[in-house]
Amino acid sequence: MLVYAGLLVGALLTLAPFALGLLTSFTSAHQFATGTPLAWPRPPTLANYADLGGAGFGRALAVTTLMTAVILLGQVSSSVLAAYAFARLRFPGRDALFWLYLATLMVPGSVTVVPLYLMMAQLGLRNTFWALVLPFVFGSPYAIFLLRQYFRAIPDDLINAAYLDGANTLDVIVHVVLPASRPVLVTLMLITVVSQWHHFMWPLVITSGAKWQVLTVATAALQSRYNAQWTLVMAATVVAIVPLLVLFVIFQRHIVRSIVVTGLK
Repeated sequence: MLVYAGLLVGALLTLAPFALGLLTSFTSAHQFATGTPLAWPRPPTLANYADLGGAGFGRALAVTTLMTAVILLGQVSSSVLAAYAFARLRFPGRDALFWLYLATLMVPGSVTVVPLYLMMAQLGLRNTFWALVLPFVFGSPYAIFLLRQYFRAIPDDLINAAYLDGANTLDVIVHVVLPASRPVLVTLMLITVVSQWHHFMWPLVITSGAKWQVLTVATAALQSRYNAQWTLVMAATVVAIVPLLVLFVIFQRHIVRSIVVTGLK
């Protein structure tokens, strides 16, 4: 009973900010300014969500969706190929190269912002869609490490049997490795979507204006453009969070299964 009581308190503390944000998004600006933040909306209103369209939030949502989809496709494809090479192929310096690449996880992302900005500027890509996606589309150390560990756990006999049947390396990856790695692939896809969906620093630095503005930057801009109209900001926050919650509800079984299997290995 004490354990469950402690978990319940922790859950309430975790969910309270989300509940407050949801209530605020359905509250009129007048009630929020004159009442208390914890008051129930009287009556609930969708005016804040309607105002987001006039604030250009729809374009930011479209840009974020497109950016996340392109990065997801590139990251998963590149990470699968690199992870298979590090896990199954033999070449000189394989392990040293892998651990050297993995060591870049220790480098804070903020350290690379200025070099990346200079590279994009010299290529003439500043304030373009490609500047948003190119630094992240070719895989990441975490993704390659996660997949490599999973690929190494696949039985050698299964892969050798495919080679004996005349399959080449790409056939083995597509028809043997990927079907056996669905849980970890789903987990990697969700991690990539969440990290890129809420990316703030790089889009803020590399873009200007509303043309290529993403959700996080657009939400931050609402605070200054509308004099900290928090009901509108909370509506934008809810719009940004709901797609991720839907994805988690749909794929939660795969996430749990991936954590169990990789933990046992």
